[in-house]
Amino acid sequence: MYLPHFGLRELPFSLTPDVDFTYLAQPYQAALNVLLLALEGGEGFIKVTGEVGTGKTLLCRTLLQRLPDHMVSAYVPNPRLSPPAMLRALSSDLDLPVNPKGDEHGLYCAVEAQLLALAQRDQRVVLCIDEAQALPSATLESLRLLSNIETGKHKLIQIVLFGQPELDDKLAQRSLRSLASRMSFSARLSPLSLADFESYLRHRMSVAGWRGPDVFSAGARYFLWLGSAGVPRRANVLAHKCLLLAFGRGHHRVDARMAWGALQDDKGWLRTAWPVLATLLGRRSNGVAT
Repeated sequence: MYLPHFGLRELPFSLTPDVDFTYLAQPYQAALNVLLLALEGGEGFIKVTGEVGTGKTLLCRTLLQRLPDHMVSAYVPNPRLSPPAMLRALSSDLDLPVNPKGDEHGLYCAVEAQLLALAQRDQRVVLCIDEAQALPSATLESLRLLSNIETGKHKLIQIVLFGQPELDDKLAQRSLRSLASRMSFSARLSPLSLADFESYLRHRMSVAGWRGPDVFSAGARYFLWLGSAGVPRRANVLAHKCLLLAFGRGHHRVDARMAWGALQDDKGWLRTAWPVLATLLGRRSNGVAT
């Protein structure tokens, strides 16, 4: 592998969401600020949406890491759960004994008692649900009912939904209009601009241990931005391929030709990236959308 070749401690462009590599471009920092302020303000439901690969899971984990001490966190990475299964998952994170045969009402009462016990210690629960577009409608309604538990001053559980844009379509259903009306705060993650994208590449290389000048030339950075459409996950795949190419040729710098080679390695890149790519190019055409 190319780690010794570049003097790296670890892979800079792994697809695993690692909070050590968190790069908070301005839109991401703004989203994190909204989340923290909304939670501190006691909002019951908060929503973060973004296309596949834009960094929702990493933002979720960064949020969990930065919650203040008086907030107890619970995390559900796979939300395709029935209402009782969701309550069991929450119970497990709250260190409650879970009866696998317990009915929904019993589970609800146990969670409510634990929330009240935590509130007496001035603690609130924050439940973060990833891939929330996969939540069954019945489970969303169950979460709405759970969010009704409150003292005279604030909610005892706050729920943050991280999902793809399909989550907005789901919440637009008439049967979920009561829940949708409670989404007082929301954030949308968009692809990285070229400037943020270039900083993103430098940041990840630096965290991984690189201490030299830019590994990616200006031309390479531009091609990778176009090819990834500014989407971090796609950028990681392409940048990793570029480093492999440079290593294979004994080079310590990725030029535009290598970046173009990484793009051509995936024949479908232009087709999959074009919708976002057209938007990005439109922003750079002297203010005239293309």
